[in-house]
Amino acid sequence: MNSALLVNISRFILLLAVQIIIFNNMNFLGYISPFPYILYIILFPVNGNKSGLLVSSFLLGLAMDMFCNSGGIHATACLILAYYRPYIFKFSFGLSYEYQTIKLNDSLTPERFSFILISVLLHHIILFTLEAFQFNFILDVLLRTLFSTIFTIITCIIIIYLIKPNRR
Repeated sequence: MNSALLVNISRFILLLAVQIIIFNNMNFLGYISPFPYILYIILFPVNGNKSGLLVSSFLLGLAMDMFCNSGGIHATACLILAYYRPYIFKFSFGLSYEYQTIKLNDSLTPERFSFILISVLLHHIILFTLEAFQFNFILDVLLRTLFSTIFTIITCIIIIYLIKPNRR
């Protein structure tokens, strides 16, 4: 097995376990729920297998749905995020994406922040819209999306800096 595959498998298992054990039990003020498990999709290698990303993202969402008893909304949100990921990369990084010279584990730049922001926002809008599934709850969906996006981005940035390899 190559080392990139082992890193992705361990990242998948670790982020899923941390989400299930720690972050699924957090709910601040009824609106704020962090979902840092999507870091797996965000940090997946740029030049990685696209179909492998789609399948693993679906499995990640499906595992979340099984533990949260949420009926497929996590799987749908993860699959849509994984599908639109190349377009978000192209929007955020431009020409750097074409040459595949992107590393999200480096220092936080405006391009990296915009990529993380758009990815988390897309995931949360889909997740909370499917959860409510009524037009009457649009304000609730927008509030939950806004507050959860802010908290998830802060959590994701902290996790990225914690797992960032040391440069010597």
